[in-house]
Amino acid sequence: MPGTHILILGGTAEARQLAAELTGRGGLRVTTSLAGRVAQPRMPAGEVRIGGFGGPEGLADWLREHRVHAVVDATHPFAAVISANAAQAAAAVGIPLCMLRRPGWSAGPGDLWHSALSLADAAAQLPALGRRVFLTTGRLGLAAFAGLDQLRFLVRSVEPPEPPLPRHTRVLLDRGPFTVEGERELLRTHGIDVLVTKDSGGPATSAKLVAARELGVPVVVVRRPPAPPEVPFAPDVAGVLELLGQLGCLGQLGRLGQL
Repeated sequence: MPGTHILILGGTAEARQLAAELTGRGGLRVTTSLAGRVAQPRMPAGEVRIGGFGGPEGLADWLREHRVHAVVDATHPFAAVISANAAQAAAAVGIPLCMLRRPGWSAGPGDLWHSALSLADAAAQLPALGRRVFLTTGRLGLAAFAGLDQLRFLVRSVEPPEPPLPRHTRVLLDRGPFTVEGERELLRTHGIDVLVTKDSGGPATSAKLVAARELGVPVVVVRRPPAPPEVPFAPDVAGVLELLGQLGCLGQLGRLGQL
């Protein structure tokens, strides 16, 4: 379908993989939108725009102005606001929307996992689990842990975290993927006795879970927010290509599901 314009939302690894796959096909215009929260993001193939849209109305206006034919929400599993905005905007404009939603992590034998409904719930559980916390929930939302003065935190994020922070905090700026060996050494070096993570899924940051299992470190896992209802989703790039084909956005090649 010559001239088809597809907007990809998100700066995840899967979003970059999808952009590379789609830009390799003739007759498609591919734009990836990045939120702009990281100073030096990993850039995808195709066109790129950086920054917010101004809510669902602003996104709808952008879709109309740039004549977008379909939207793929490939944002982080915890980007609930933009996912909701995308669902509203696509419905308002009357164009297809699908999601690339990577599977979450699952506890296995030997894992000491504690489920949390939110960052605040995770913070409430910590005093009973340990005193040296490895906090890997990203740089936003750390205010939920700011009142835990009796605990010591190692906070890892790509960019410097936003205050307020816990009183006893050491910041480690780093970006995955990480190795089990490296994560095991990190936990040992800092004497970590409890890990906090969001259920982001994917292999880039899962090594910490293996290291925690090996060392007997309990893990507080913050559950994902629910996805917008009735939005079709797939767990990987191949599945999204199939969805786009079913929606008529990739022509015959997409319907055949070829990679």
